[in-house]
Amino acid sequence: MHDQAKRLRELVNDRNRKEGPGEQTTSPRSHQPAPRGRHHGRIIAVTSGKGGVGKTNLAVNLALSLASLGQRVTLIDTDLGLANIDLVLGLTPEYHLGHFFAGERSLQEIVINGPCGVKVIAGGSGLQELANLSERHMERCLEYLIELEEETDFILFDTGAGISHKVVQFIVAADEVLVVTTSEPTAIADAYGVIKVLAKENPQALVYLVVNMVRMESEGKQVLDRLQMVAEKFLDFTVEPLGMVFYDALVPKAVKKQEPFFLINPQATASQNILGLARKLLDLPDFPLQAPGGFWRRLLGQASNK
Repeated sequence: MHDQAKRLRELVNDRNRKEGPGEQTTSPRSHQPAPRGRHHGRIIAVTSGKGGVGKTNLAVNLALSLASLGQRVTLIDTDLGLANIDLVLGLTPEYHLGHFFAGERSLQEIVINGPCGVKVIAGGSGLQELANLSERHMERCLEYLIELEEETDFILFDTGAGISHKVVQFIVAADEVLVVTTSEPTAIADAYGVIKVLAKENPQALVYLVVNMVRMESEGKQVLDRLQMVAEKFLDFTVEPLGMVFYDALVPKAVKKQEPFFLINPQATASQNILGLARKLLDLPDFPLQAPGGFWRRLLGQASNK
């Protein structure tokens, strides 16, 4: 695992040296990701140790950035307590995953077509329905969910904050986990709590770290270095510093307008930072992950065992 992590770190650090904050080296559409040798989408759980760190905003704008780079993206809101992807995007979902798992609506019926071609799915009470699935219905749901993977390059899950059972279900099942924090001591401590759970429950996952709302580059770097160091020293677990997003006055204004800041001004500092994160995700070495449907089988398996 450490050899793999070393390769990831070297690549991410090299990208950090080449691109300064807000710098754009090519136009969004000109990026050509390396062949992946995979016939199903990458599933990334976007999570945080506490609320208020901008996790949902980051997930939404990261999805749009990936789409702007030619990727097929599905964004799923599983934050049952504060589900607000629809608010950030200015959308009104009529159905959610709960309707799908209950057999009341097809997968196509619960999908909303968002900006830049991003598909959006509301989580709703979807997780609560999982434990009640019959084996036959579960397999049928799996067939449709695997089809969704095959038609998508990235599936991003906006999970709840913290380490509640529902959140842990998703981050334990995911192949890749993006942990969002800020430089506030409480946010850092809670992010470490999430990493600690991952180190124990999902040690094979590729875990990335993003520091949001950074005022100075040295501030963000200090947080990345600190969390990386304590994870390796005390957990024997590797966390890959993906990068940072600088504070931008455009972000709160965009939230009030219910429009993603990446769409309002793609050249804004925060937009360029998010675009940089998207490029880094595309450029990371392509390690073999689970077979198609692996995430859903793990997630459904956890639910059926409760």
